[in-house]
Amino acid sequence: MNQSSSGAAAGLSVMHELMVRAGVPEERPVPVPATLRYDSTVPYAVCLSLGVPSTGTVDWVFARSLLLEGLRRPRGLGDVLVRPLHRGQRGSVRIVLRSPAGVALLEIAVSAVTAFLEATHLVVAPGTEELHIDLDRLVAELMDGSE
Repeated sequence: MNQSSSGAAAGLSVMHELMVRAGVPEERPVPVPATLRYDSTVPYAVCLSLGVPSTGTVDWVFARSLLLEGLRRPRGLGDVLVRPLHRGQRGSVRIVLRSPAGVALLEIAVSAVTAFLEATHLVVAPGTEELHIDLDRLVAELMDGSE
């Protein structure tokens, strides 16, 4: 876990590097480096980056609650689905990512996801996310974009 704080605007962040097993339907998955990130300035979301920064990453942003709920039962609609994996790699969670380019199937150890989520809960407790949204900053950003 990386936690950094440099004032209220910067917030606190959590970063967890891990290996995931990634594949496409009908193919064997292969190990791929990944990073789960959380920032308290965007309290409802997590980011999953696949690959390494030096060669480029593919980033997916989705609800932290989706990741948490997907540990216990299938959750999600549309582009991101999360569910416990009952066959194959036990002790894993499957994340299905859909885009116009196709479908990616990821398997991540439940222990890695749980450790990451526990660290995010120390930064922003579930149910208190709205207290961490800087509405003044959000309005200022929206106003800057409207000019």
